[in-house]
Amino acid sequence: MSEIIVKTEKFVVDLLSNNLDSKYLYHNLKHTQRVVKSTKELLDFYKLEENESEAIILAAWLHDVGYTKGTKNHEKNSCKIASKFLQEQEYNKDRVKSIEECIMATQMQAKPKSLPEKILRDADSSHFAKKSYLETTETLRQELSLLDIATYSHNEWVEMNIQMFREKHQFYTDYAQNNWQEGKNKNLKILVKEKKAEKQIAKKEALKAKYKNESPDRGIQTLFRVTLRNHITLSNIADTKANILLSVNAIIISLALSNLIPKLDNPSNDYLIYPTLIFLIFSVVSMVFAVLATRPNVTSGEFSKEDVNQKKVNLLFFGNFHKMKLSEYEWAINELVKDKKYIYSSLTKDLYFLGLVLHRKYKILRWTYTVFMIGMVVSVIAFAIAFKFFGPERTIAVEALIP
Repeated sequence: MSEIIVKTEKFVVDLLSNNLDSKYLYHNLKHTQRVVKSTKELLDFYKLEENESEAIILAAWLHDVGYTKGTKNHEKNSCKIASKFLQEQEYNKDRVKSIEECIMATQMQAKPKSLPEKILRDADSSHFAKKSYLETTETLRQELSLLDIATYSHNEWVEMNIQMFREKHQFYTDYAQNNWQEGKNKNLKILVKEKKAEKQIAKKEALKAKYKNESPDRGIQTLFRVTLRNHITLSNIADTKANILLSVNAIIISLALSNLIPKLDNPSNDYLIYPTLIFLIFSVVSMVFAVLATRPNVTSGEFSKEDVNQKKVNLLFFGNFHKMKLSEYEWAINELVKDKKYIYSSLTKDLYFLGLVLHRKYKILRWTYTVFMIGMVVSVIAFAIAFKFFGPERTIAVEALIP
């Protein structure tokens, strides 16, 4: 490998690694290295003169450095960067011009004339024949989107690639036509197959949408179902929290009755009476609040035919019908299902009153936890004060001072 190729490779690797926007998912160093590799494969076949082969490899390395200046006129920018770099390296001017011509031949609308131009042009599109083509072209689609150049759906991109393969692209060298065309044809078949599969899926979806009885009521029903379930879940959570406090306070009171209160009979433990009383009062109050939070409300459990006819009663709540006869309730339900608006009205009332119950539960539950928390803090402080100022050690000290 000549010294100029080594310097150029180092220059391009450094330039594309540090100066190229990360949004270039396709036109990056990896793409350039792939083009160089394909160029060398073509040159191994054609056995050109050393100077000519060297110039083509340099063009392969430098053909996309213009992307560091943006996508617009990147081929011309690549030529400018390549020319400046090679002149600094005192490279032959005639070969620099040949390199620029090769770079300009990579434009999609250009028609390569000389063999060097054809070699670089085929090397630049060699990925069309690779097994990794689908993955590679996907990076180009993403790149175009990230750079705000164009946004294509997957189906649109597949169609564009098929059109590219069939109408806009061709391999120019004999080697590429004999060795890469078959791979390109295989990728074209894959694209066509994918397009047909997408069309079949789209057709099935269209038929499904056409014949599926997707009633607009389904969304409303889902709304009520999910919301009711959420309300019930929140109610269960509130009941669980209240039961936890009931259990904790019951254990506290049991321990106090069995271990603390019997000791109060001893005159020496008089200082514990008030802290214990405070402790028990807060525990009892917490239990009362917890019971209130879970205590059910008693309802009449009856309705009249007039209530049903006027759509005043919510037949979905057991509290409104638990005292009614089965025949009366069946009649009322039959009247309900005949009227969609009545159904939604009943569901709405159910949601509303469940919300009121939840509000009451959580409000009382909040007070319960607040009382419990304050009670624990005040009780601990009361016991601390009692032990500090009225405890056994304090009593002994005071008695020692009495003559």
